[in-house]
Amino acid sequence: MRKMLTIISNVLRGNASRNGARVVVSARTYADFTPQATFDIKATLTREEGLQYYRTMQTVRRMELKADQLYKQKIIRGFCHLYDGQEACAVGIESGINLSDHLITAYRAHGYTMTRGGTVREIMAELTGVALACKYQGKNELCVCLYGDGAANQGQIFETYNMASLWKLPCIFICENNKYGMGTSVERAAASTDYYKRGDFIPGLRVDGMDVLCVREATKFAADHCRSGKGPILMELQTYRYHGHSMSDPGISYRTREEIQEVRSKSDPISMLKDRMLSNNMASVEELKFATTDPEPPLDDLCNHIFYNEPPLEVRGTNPWSKLKSVS
Repeated sequence: MRKMLTIISNVLRGNASRNGARVVVSARTYADFTPQATFDIKATLTREEGLQYYRTMQTVRRMELKADQLYKQKIIRGFCHLYDGQEACAVGIESGINLSDHLITAYRAHGYTMTRGGTVREIMAELTGVALACKYQGKNELCVCLYGDGAANQGQIFETYNMASLWKLPCIFICENNKYGMGTSVERAAASTDYYKRGDFIPGLRVDGMDVLCVREATKFAADHCRSGKGPILMELQTYRYHGHSMSDPGISYRTREEIQEVRSKSDPISMLKDRMLSNNMASVEELKFATTDPEPPLDDLCNHIFYNEPPLEVRGTNPWSKLKSVS
């Protein structure tokens, strides 16, 4: 018999435990929502799901830490915005929707590329108006639009809210609130940090973004809301990024190392899931060890997956039959 773990959400984020977290609802439009009300979510976690979530989050974490190392070695160039610390958001959202649904990310997108079926190999190689169509085509699909707390203050977001609400589009707006924009805390950047209330006539959820099960269940709730024809819904995932805004930002000039370490020790999404599974005898410590022995991909793969169709033969550097040599 498969072991099952039942979680009833009953505490606010910031005091998260293995029993879940409360989801706060703000809504002023629909009769079935009560403004400022709270409701409990009941989630079940199977052993197979737990192992899958754990492996995916660990893969994203290791990939981002490797990207950090490669950037500092100047092997990865340009902009690089890392996602470690926010893994529960990507894994939880993807677990609450279908692969046939659509997802638009911000630039901090490596985790979502992974959960959408991309591989570490493809992602590392890349580093070296959808909702209206969903309604028009009537395929019972929805669109997830992600942005950060910094972008939440930009004007185009509110224009989009208005359009989506006016046309009752099946869109889940998700603000990944990781507490800091580009070197600025949310308290200094926003008159109101209740990002889930920003939708005006769009109902909103505030969710513990460090808990993969809370994110999954809230996403399922939001998806059901959209598919039922009620229009858009807004989710604020309260999460945290361990690195700076980008690789050019050390991330410790506007916050302390002690703050980062406290989040790592008390609310890390991978550690929280691991503790849940171990304390409920759903997995052993050996099963949760992460393999690091995979070989590096061959150099020939650097020329693959650059074009969706057959590549033009005259594009410099994209010939899939060219032979590459390592100079390191």
